[in-house]
Amino acid sequence: MDWRDHGILLTLRRHGETAAIIEVFTEGHGRHAGVVRGGTSRKIAPILQPGAQLDVLWRARLEEHIGTFQVEPLRSRAAAAFSGRLALSGLNAVVSLLSFCLPEREPHASLYTRTEQLMDLLGQDEIWPLAYLRWELALLDELGFGLDLTACAVTGVTEGLIYVSPKTGRSVSANGAGDWADKLLPLPPCLRGEGTAPDAEIAEALRTTGYFLEHRVAPSLGHNPLPEARARFVDQVTRRL
Repeated sequence: MDWRDHGILLTLRRHGETAAIIEVFTEGHGRHAGVVRGGTSRKIAPILQPGAQLDVLWRARLEEHIGTFQVEPLRSRAAAAFSGRLALSGLNAVVSLLSFCLPEREPHASLYTRTEQLMDLLGQDEIWPLAYLRWELALLDELGFGLDLTACAVTGVTEGLIYVSPKTGRSVSANGAGDWADKLLPLPPCLRGEGTAPDAEIAEALRTTGYFLEHRVAPSLGHNPLPEARARFVDQVTRRL
């Protein structure tokens, strides 16, 4: 069994004395793990940085085996990632959520494309938080927990939408909310792709997407807590206010 693909390095851990087990998010084969022989060597270790774009060749005797990877670097994102705290925390949030959320060996080609585009914006701090927010919306949608923000779930109107129902993920207008307003999540304009998206709005929108990641996605995966890397990124966004 063998295949070749390109992907984004998510995680790695030492395996034995000289090898490493890596996890990559590939376009055609989804989240996939494998052993890299010599992965801790001076030649290969610098290549194996989270967020790196790799060309990978996977081989195994049987498909269900963990298999081995041969890796070649396509693009390093280390310089962009270490350009500042926002970039580094953003990269860590993305790779951690992908490793946490995605089922093994299940292709998500559309999400892969969006992830690659997001990663290529690393270091561009003025646009990164909004790009990341849109990526989280895409992640929720890909996992079957997408938000419907087109019309009020109560009245059907398409204007004056300022809340999101934590139960249904649908938008709610001010009039439709009534006495339930304090139990609803915020729906800032940037969450609907509107307005100038200041940091305060983005932070508020991340509170809403974070709710569905924590209370819908995580329970569906066995009630594990979300990776702390996401909270650290949100904290960096909040610090810019």
